[in-house]
Amino acid sequence: MKNSGQSTMVSLFLASYEDFKVRLRKRLGSEDLASDVLHETYLRVDRMEVPPNLLQPNAYLYRMALNIAADRRQADARLLTGSEIEDLLQPSDEALDPSRVVGGQKEIQSLVKALYALPPRQRKILLAARVEEAPHQEIAKRYGISTRMVEKEIKAALGFCAQRLERKVIQRFSPGAGKPS
Repeated sequence: MKNSGQSTMVSLFLASYEDFKVRLRKRLGSEDLASDVLHETYLRVDRMEVPPNLLQPNAYLYRMALNIAADRRQADARLLTGSEIEDLLQPSDEALDPSRVVGGQKEIQSLVKALYALPPRQRKILLAARVEEAPHQEIAKRYGISTRMVEKEIKAALGFCAQRLERKVIQRFSPGAGKPS
């Protein structure tokens, strides 16, 4: 059952529809997107249980429309393009190269050997940080050490593994982050 407050918001929205459409078309750069956003905004306003007590209801409705437009753009950005889908369905010849596959398998075996050559706590800290993606504070609590010590252990473990794999390590924390170490 709709209450009178809801029909007031719907009435206000409908009375301001053309103004919203002009403003959104200018802001979004698309007549179609503005129309779609206004349609979705109307549906949300119509479903509102109890309208908020607002000083500027038109500004509220316009902001609601802008938020819907932002949500739509964000959702559209996650969609794959036709060429991206085609690339996924038809893997390149390079990806199927047997020598690359064997090389990748050997590199994984070397990494596993390097991990098991680490001291147990250092290995567990590295795996927690990189595989589990656990925050440094959580890892510090787990092992009863400071976050600075967690960073040192990770850096040492990465350095050791990189040396074993004959690779460079890029720092992700501390001063000078992002520079090769």
